[in-house]
Amino acid sequence: MTKPSVAAIVLPKEIQLIPLLITVVVGLVIWFIPAPEGVKPQAWHLLAIFLATILGIILKASPMGTLCMMAIAVVAITGVLAPGDPAKSVTLALSSFGDKVIWLIGISFFIARGFIKTGLGSRIAYIFIKFFGKSPLGLAYSLGAADLILAPAIPSNTARGGGIIYPIMKSMSMSLGSMPDKPETHRKVGAYLTLNSYYMNLIGSAMFLTGTASNPMAQKFAAGMGIHFTWMSWFWAAIVPGMASVVIIPYLLYKIFPPELKTTPEAPAMAVQKLKEMGAITKNEWLMLLAFAILLVLWVTGDIFKIDATTTAFIGLTILLLTQVLTWDDVKSEKGAWDTIVWFATLVMMAGQLNSLGFIPWFGHLIQVQLLGLSWTIAFPIIVLVYFFSHYLFASATAHVAAMYAALLAVGVAMGVPPMLLALMLGFTGSLYGTLTHYAHGPAPVFFGSGYVEIKQWWTIGLLIGIVFLAIWMGLGGLWWKVTGIY
Repeated sequence: MTKPSVAAIVLPKEIQLIPLLITVVVGLVIWFIPAPEGVKPQAWHLLAIFLATILGIILKASPMGTLCMMAIAVVAITGVLAPGDPAKSVTLALSSFGDKVIWLIGISFFIARGFIKTGLGSRIAYIFIKFFGKSPLGLAYSLGAADLILAPAIPSNTARGGGIIYPIMKSMSMSLGSMPDKPETHRKVGAYLTLNSYYMNLIGSAMFLTGTASNPMAQKFAAGMGIHFTWMSWFWAAIVPGMASVVIIPYLLYKIFPPELKTTPEAPAMAVQKLKEMGAITKNEWLMLLAFAILLVLWVTGDIFKIDATTTAFIGLTILLLTQVLTWDDVKSEKGAWDTIVWFATLVMMAGQLNSLGFIPWFGHLIQVQLLGLSWTIAFPIIVLVYFFSHYLFASATAHVAAMYAALLAVGVAMGVPPMLLALMLGFTGSLYGTLTHYAHGPAPVFFGSGYVEIKQWWTIGLLIGIVFLAIWMGLGGLWWKVTGIY
């Protein structure tokens, strides 16, 4: 019998030894490089920890939560946040766990569980298909509309797309003759619906502050620079380019990547059958719907009644717990929420401290000097394009936002770009760049894993749709933001 290696004995299977070693070595190399002139040594050392963590996430050296726990431990042990004061260093390392934005996202995950547990999310999708699913284009709009309705209350676009929309999309495709294991049938309808459902998921993620987990991270970083926007101001800025995208993308995709089937009369019948199997709407579904309505009303009117988004999320969760739509065991078992709270708090803490210690302003000034002489109208699209296309290097939207959002925002503001304009556009881009690759955003591997779309098609069409997104959001969106006074 072969004797197992030490690594095989010591390391769990989810920890990749070589990527982990690369991560540690890179962090140490940066740590021991002398800090550039104008940068505090402690800021430089924190940067080493931060970049090593981001690299570990990109290389998938270990689960994100594990990497973030390691980062907190190193920050606390080295005392980079408070040299000579270990107690204060630990307190600062854990400071973001009390941040309201962190808990907004965590609680929204719990609320999302209610949609899945009660079946309300699936019911909404089947209702749309029942009335509008007589053609592939109608099916595309129906699945997209269902995702859009669920997006405000389900911040995990992976749970929304992979847990609710994807199973329905795949079931519909197979019933219409598109079988994942038969490549000759992929273009019947499955390939078209796969790409469209994914793109519509990204639009919903961009339109709502609570549409995907990285949006509140952007909000937090912007607030650290004195740029403040709310759930409603985000939605108000996104509504015109967002709804234009909802209308344009399914039709455009239908033209450039058309399904072979032109009518799908079986789909509404299948939806009707599924609704019959689900039976009449249950008490828990009504209660879930009520909680959802209260959440939306309070998120929309929060500025008027001085109720912030996190307080609203607590109210929604309390309603679901008191009515037993969710139990405390449901909350405890929602691993995605607790995982998100851990990595979100850690990355926000490090990025925020880099700003407080002066590194991000220094970096922004450095880039500004290199781009000296450019007007803000030229700098704005350059910054957005750099942010968008650099996503080819990232397998995590969260890692990308953590690594580049604050730095690029600082650069743009220093060059005279209207702060709110840049903060929001970079925030929206954090979802829109998900078109580029089959690993670009949480739901991408789920939809790509269906097997309906080849990798070459995914990248080629994704690039084209990404360019269209940029044109819609920077063009039509830019006009809308001018009219509304954002800049």
